[in-house]
Amino acid sequence: MSLTDITPEVKRLASEAEGELRDVFAGFDHVSELCTLKVMRAFQEFRVSEACFAGTTGYGYNDLGRDTLDQIYARVFDAEQALVRIGFVNGTHAIATALFAICRPGDTLLSVTGTPYDTLARTIGISGDVDGSLKFYGVDYAQVELLPDGEPDLVAIKKAAANPKVRAIAIQRSRGYALRRAFGVDDIEKIIKAVRAVNESANIFVDNCYGEFTEAREPTAVGADLIAGSLIKNPGGGLAPTGGYIAGRADLVERAAIRMTTPGIGGECGSTLGVNRLLYQGYFMAPHIVAQALKTAAFCAGLMQRLGLKSSPAPLEARHDIIQMIEFGSAEKLLGFCRGIQRGSPVDSYVTPVPWAMPGYEDEVVMAAGAFIQGSSIELSCDGPMREPYLGFMQGGLTYESGKLGVMLAADEIVQVK
Repeated sequence: MSLTDITPEVKRLASEAEGELRDVFAGFDHVSELCTLKVMRAFQEFRVSEACFAGTTGYGYNDLGRDTLDQIYARVFDAEQALVRIGFVNGTHAIATALFAICRPGDTLLSVTGTPYDTLARTIGISGDVDGSLKFYGVDYAQVELLPDGEPDLVAIKKAAANPKVRAIAIQRSRGYALRRAFGVDDIEKIIKAVRAVNESANIFVDNCYGEFTEAREPTAVGADLIAGSLIKNPGGGLAPTGGYIAGRADLVERAAIRMTTPGIGGECGSTLGVNRLLYQGYFMAPHIVAQALKTAAFCAGLMQRLGLKSSPAPLEARHDIIQMIEFGSAEKLLGFCRGIQRGSPVDSYVTPVPWAMPGYEDEVVMAAGAFIQGSSIELSCDGPMREPYLGFMQGGLTYESGKLGVMLAADEIVQVK
């Protein structure tokens, strides 16, 4: 596989797309610089040293590296406390732990950004038959639909949040498998202000997956009580081998820690098994890696636009997560794009992605992901449900150079689909 495998037409269109994005790329680099400064200051403030990289086994008591990393995450994310653990098996696990921390039986959890994505819907208990769901434990659920243009309905949010039974608010920052755009920190701040105007005591949670370091601020800086995400997405910087984080108000983070382990233990246990160095180095690199992924996504949008395909965000549009949605309109084009992304991967490039019944999803899902870390969404990948209008969701790219090549190979596959 090389650039000689790509048709001249795709190369020409790629050059046009890249030329259009110089100022956009400079903006990504500026945010990366601001976020890197925050991370550097936190590393220095909490005196990161070689001792922080040693791992623990067994119970994991007195793990200096783990406890220091909690402090660093909290500082960078403008939170009182953080819980960064390799015991979280994925982002949904961290998010579910956070939701159980902010809800009690008899409370109402209000989603103000429409229906959550498939796996989280099962966690809540509004999709599938899951006995361990929030609804099973006596938590009621309500939601506010987005406006027809995909924007938050602030009027309806105020009305719904005024219900005294609403004790928890859920905001999904990224789009999931939906057509709507990702919400930026400014959008989230408006939602939080709308809620606080009618309900001062509700706990406000933000699913922060895919959004970390895409802006200079995180939702906790504008009033979110709790945020959560995955370490094999943005904050892991492509090096964290597994895990997730929760950050926010100290009392809520402690509740989450108790939910993750057990009362009386909370965050005091949890061995790190020698991966602390990767967690630290990944977080240090994360702002730069996220900028690489954003460049890859913007380039993809520009190239797909030139191939006549709808995409969101548009090439020059503001970005609040690393996901690029492309509307292929046919199963063949979606599968072709995924084949190209797989061809451009450093791992398993010879594999052909096919749809399968992925756990937690209603439809079969096709996924192209030739990653160093299984399921890592900060590495170049693309997935999508096999249902009309056949949307593909591309994300990641550890380096812009490799991401660009993968997208060009994917474009080449598309032009061959009749």
